[in-house]
Amino acid sequence: MPVPRAGPLNAETRLPLRFLTCGSVDDGKSTLIGRLLYENNLVFEDHLAALDRDSKKHGTTGTVDFALLLDGLETEREQGITIDVAYRYFSTRRRSFVVADAPGHEQYTRNMATGASNADLAVLLVDASKGLLSQTRRHAIIVGMLGLRHVVLAVNKMDLVAFDEVVFEGIADDFRAFAADLGFRTIQAIPFSARDGDNISAPSARMAWYRGPALVPYLEEIEVDHDRTDRPFRMPVQLVSRPDGDFRGFAGTVADGRVRVGDEVVVLPSGRSSRVKQILGPGGECDQAAAGDAVTLTLADEIDVARGDMLAAPHQRAHLADQFSAHLVWMSTDKLLPSRSYLMKINHGTVAATVTGLKHRIDINTLSKMAAKTLALNDIGVCNLSLARPVAFDTYSDNRDTGSFILIDRYTNETLAAGIIDFALRRAGNLHHQQLAVTTAQRSRLMQHKPLVLWFTGLPGAGKSTLANLVEAGLHARGIHTTMLDGDNVRLGLNRDLGFTEPDRVENIRRVGEVAKLMSEAGLVVLCSFISPFRAERRMVRELIGTEAFIEIFVDTSLETCIARDPKGLYRRALAGEIKNFTGVDQPYERPEAAEFHLAAGNTEAQELADRAMEYLIERLLHDM
Repeated sequence: MPVPRAGPLNAETRLPLRFLTCGSVDDGKSTLIGRLLYENNLVFEDHLAALDRDSKKHGTTGTVDFALLLDGLETEREQGITIDVAYRYFSTRRRSFVVADAPGHEQYTRNMATGASNADLAVLLVDASKGLLSQTRRHAIIVGMLGLRHVVLAVNKMDLVAFDEVVFEGIADDFRAFAADLGFRTIQAIPFSARDGDNISAPSARMAWYRGPALVPYLEEIEVDHDRTDRPFRMPVQLVSRPDGDFRGFAGTVADGRVRVGDEVVVLPSGRSSRVKQILGPGGECDQAAAGDAVTLTLADEIDVARGDMLAAPHQRAHLADQFSAHLVWMSTDKLLPSRSYLMKINHGTVAATVTGLKHRIDINTLSKMAAKTLALNDIGVCNLSLARPVAFDTYSDNRDTGSFILIDRYTNETLAAGIIDFALRRAGNLHHQQLAVTTAQRSRLMQHKPLVLWFTGLPGAGKSTLANLVEAGLHARGIHTTMLDGDNVRLGLNRDLGFTEPDRVENIRRVGEVAKLMSEAGLVVLCSFISPFRAERRMVRELIGTEAFIEIFVDTSLETCIARDPKGLYRRALAGEIKNFTGVDQPYERPEAAEFHLAAGNTEAQELADRAMEYLIERLLHDM
C-alpha cells in the first residue's frame, strides 16, 4: 500500500506529547517507532541503505525491519529484543513528539517503569495473534500506577489474523474490562500493522470496518494535562551552591507552580520561611520561574537549607510525615523483606526506610489483592513505610515528581524498587518521644559500668549460647549488671508468632534489637545469642544501638563441626528435609565482615574463649567511669 510521506514542517503551538510504547516482548514496539520515523522523513538515505543490509542480517520480518532503527545496542540486535529505553524525537505538521520505546521482557521491567514516569500517554501494544498476556497486564498496571491517564490500545500484527474485526473487538473488550479500575480517562483501541503501515498515518483499506482514527492523527489531536503552573509552588533542592563566601544559592527544578522575586517561601521540613531575593536561570537573572525550569534561588534570610529539603508555597505546603502508604514495583532478584532497613531516595534526599507492613501483592492477571509476606522480582504491592525522619512530599496523584521515590540497598547501592506515595499515615503524628527524667548516663554511674550490647552470632550449634552464658557468669561475678536474650527463649515468648522464613527472621532480629536497646538504656550489659544470619540485620541493630555500645562476637565454628555436634538433632532433621529454612542447610549464613571478636570455636575449650572475651570486655565496661 502507498506510504504517506508527511515531512516534519512547522508544528502548531499545541504542546509536545511525550508518549511511551510498552507491552509484552515481540509485540512490535520498536517496529512501530521505526515506522513512525520512516513515514515522517526522519531516516536518511544512507541509514535506509544500512537498514536494508541489517534487515537481511538481523531482521525478523522478511522485509525491511524498522525495529532495527531503535535496537541500537549490538546485544539488542543479536537477540532481537529491546533492553534499554530508547528515546526518539519527531514532528508532524501538527505536533512534535518525544517517544520512549520500553523493553518488553520481564527482567527489564525497571526500565519500562522509568520510561513511564516521564510520559503523558501510553501506547500499549498487543500482538493480535496472542491477545492480552501477563506482561501486557503488568505494563498496564504500572502505567496506571505511575499516573498516566491516557492509553492507546494498539492491536498490532492484524495481518497475522487476516484483519479480522472479531479478533480486534474481542481484545479491546477484554482490555477495557481488565482496566476498568486502573483510573484511565481515555482508552482508544486502534487495529494496525506496524510492519506494513496499516492505520499508522492514514486509514487502511484492508480494515475498512474500522471507523476510528489512525494512530498518528489521534496522537496529534489528543489533549493531556500539561499546565502545572497554576498549582502550589514546589522545588526540591538538588544542590546548595557556595562558589564563594558571599553567595549561597539553592539549585533545583521547579516541580509545580511558579515563583517570583519577592515571593515568600517555606523550607520543609524545618518550617523556616523567607523571601526570594534572586532567581538565576540558564540565561542569567530573571524575574520568575515556572514548572519545569531549572533555576537557582537565593533567599533574603540566612536560614538552613540542605539538599533534599523542599521550597514550597507557605500557605499550600507539601505533606510532612515519616510514615506513609505506597505502591511498590519490586525490581530486584533479592526479595523485599519487611523490617529490613533500606535507603529511600526522594526529592534528591536520602533517608533510612523500613517497610513496616506489606498490605498485599497485586495479581497482575485479575488485579485481585493477594496476601503476601514479601515481594519478588517484578511484583507490584502496597505497603506501609516508616522513615528515620520526616520528609516533605505530595501524594503521587497530586504531583508525580514530589510523590515518587526509589528504594536502594544500603550496602550494595542496587536500586531495589520504584514507589509512589498514596497517602501519609496520620497516626504517626499522634506519637511524640517522651523525655525521661533519668538518663542512661545516670543509670550507668549508679551501676558503675557502661551499658553494652554483646551480640553473639554464628551457625546453629556453633556454641553461641554456651559462650554467652559463660561470659555472663564471669561478668556477674565481677559485679556487672547483665541480662541475657537467647534465640530459643525469645521465640518461646515475645516472638512466638514468627517462623523461620527470611521475612520472619528479619522481623525477629528487629524486635530483639529494639528490646536490647531498651535494656541497654537501662544501663545493663545485654548478651544476645542469635544466629542472625543476615548482615543487613546485624548492621541494623548496630546502628540502632550505636557503634560505641555494640560489640559483635562471631562464634566461628565450621558447618561440619556443627553437624557433628548437632546437640538438638536439628541438622539431622533439616538434612532429611523435615525442617525447612534451616540456616546452613537450605538457608544461607552471611559471615560477619568486621566483627569486634572473631572466636574460632571449633577446637578450643569454651571457657578459654570466654576468658579471652572477658579480658577485653572488662576494660571496655570500666574505662572512663
